[in-house]
Amino acid sequence: MKGILLVNLGSPDSPEPKDVKKYLGEFLMDERVIDIPYTARALLVRGIILKTRPKASAAAYKKIWWEEGSPLIVISERLKKKVQKEVDVPVALAMRYGSMTIEKGFRELVDKGVDEVLLFPLYPQFAMATTETILVLAEKIRQTHFPQLKTETVPAFYNNPDYIKVLSNSIKTHLENKPYEHLLFSYHGVPERHIRKSDVTKSHCRIDGKCCVTPSNAHEFCYRHQCMEVTRLVAKKLDLKEGSYSTSFQSRLGFDPWLQPYTDRTIERLAKQGIKNMAIVTPAFVSDCLETLEEIAMEGQEIFHEMGGNSYTTIPCLNDDQEFVELLANWINKWSNINV
Repeated sequence: MKGILLVNLGSPDSPEPKDVKKYLGEFLMDERVIDIPYTARALLVRGIILKTRPKASAAAYKKIWWEEGSPLIVISERLKKKVQKEVDVPVALAMRYGSMTIEKGFRELVDKGVDEVLLFPLYPQFAMATTETILVLAEKIRQTHFPQLKTETVPAFYNNPDYIKVLSNSIKTHLENKPYEHLLFSYHGVPERHIRKSDVTKSHCRIDGKCCVTPSNAHEFCYRHQCMEVTRLVAKKLDLKEGSYSTSFQSRLGFDPWLQPYTDRTIERLAKQGIKNMAIVTPAFVSDCLETLEEIAMEGQEIFHEMGGNSYTTIPCLNDDQEFVELLANWINKWSNINV
């Protein structure tokens, strides 16, 4: 029997510092998140970051925490339940980090008689620190605990016409009757070296403004290209005028070069240039989380207003939007009906 495992990022069990510290420790010690040798990573994470960051991160989580729990978890569970109603195969939910483990997700499906799993990372774009780390861990868990399972993976869907349509419709709906002069597409940031490490050609990705628009096999795993493509395809779908939209990257960490332009500086620049009404969308995520609800919606708005801006509209992620639910269900039903 076939089954689906939806996998998202994860969350602390609570917004208390001890739970946030535990979560951050697992997240930041992932070699595909901070990709430096283990000893150096341990010194950085356990010796520096975990001694200072958990308290500040806990305060940020408390700002966005819902009565039902972590927004990311609550939204992902709602999505899972809605998708389950639309498909005929079992659907389970897991997180890459935290207590809702991939092993538990596999176990839930196996206990229902599933022997073939469609692994569904809930990320439109491929990146080392998102999709790749899910796939590597899932395969390790499968080999160790569930060797009888067959698995397939949903590839990055950043340029799928149906996804672009759903995302565009969501943006259009949330901007209806909202004043805005500029639409900013803000994506989660990654170090530039991640782009080069993911380059299967080992020579194409130069991050020079040309490589992302020059056809190459590297684009299959190039996060930067895939983000730029989402912006381009949505802008085309919505018939956005040149200059009325742009792309930026949020959430940089440390001192190494990360993908630019940076979102916070872009918001500041737009306000200084006289943009009074702006909107921002975060298409690297399908579910609202700490980054979208606190960093973008709260901190971003504060920056914009401090620099003289007036109206700042945050467009929600697709979350459990019914059109998105139907899209996922359609993909799942097509897969589950193959070779039945």
